[in-house]
Amino acid sequence: MTAQQPIAYDAFVELAAADPAVVGLVLKGSRAHEGMTTEHSDHDLYVVLAEGATTALTRFAGHRTPELDLVVFSLDEFRGAGGFERYALAHARIVLDRLDGGIARILADKARLDAEEAFREAGGWLDAYANSLYRSVKNDRDGHALAARLDAADSIRALLELLFALDRRPRPYNKYLEWDLSRFPLPGWDTGMLLDAADRITATGDVSTQRRLFAQVEAVARRAGHGAVLDAWGEDLVLMRPR
Repeated sequence: MTAQQPIAYDAFVELAAADPAVVGLVLKGSRAHEGMTTEHSDHDLYVVLAEGATTALTRFAGHRTPELDLVVFSLDEFRGAGGFERYALAHARIVLDRLDGGIARILADKARLDAEEAFREAGGWLDAYANSLYRSVKNDRDGHALAARLDAADSIRALLELLFALDRRPRPYNKYLEWDLSRFPLPGWDTGMLLDAADRITATGDVSTQRRLFAQVEAVARRAGHGAVLDAWGEDLVLMRPR
């Protein structure tokens, strides 16, 4: 159906706004990030329906063209959406909110991890970061250059998840990392230094840079109450720390 009956963004918004079953329209992706839109940018739109409502708009579920991608949710489904979608929701732009700010409140909740969730996730990502860092440094020591670089790249993914969890925020997609950090820096971190270190480590696996960065991460993690995660690595920490 999508291929035979495409619809333009403006036309769909007009159609949806006239349908009382629609309680929210939310635009995500590059068009919700100021300065990130290009000639190739499409419109990624969530369509939120009142619980139990019936509407002919469900025929557009899964609509996907170079101009418009649609995801149709019930209100409960939208409220419960998370995982990989969480960052997109956290920075989405509201096109329509018929719930007296209810859609805005749902998005605000997506943008902020609760304290227990953040602490739990940070602990897991700290252990994953240490694991990849340790493997990278050990592989470099043993002459496995490719493995060392691959593990170094893995460590940066885990590190970014960790640092954003410590700030109780969902980690940005790679595309929006610099955009996000330029507007919302991580407390206690120099954005330029962090991005330069991530660039150097993912490109080269440089061990000295990895160790210097780990020293900063270790101090931050211990202040945040995650010392037990690090201490579980025992004497292996020596290999990760600066010489």
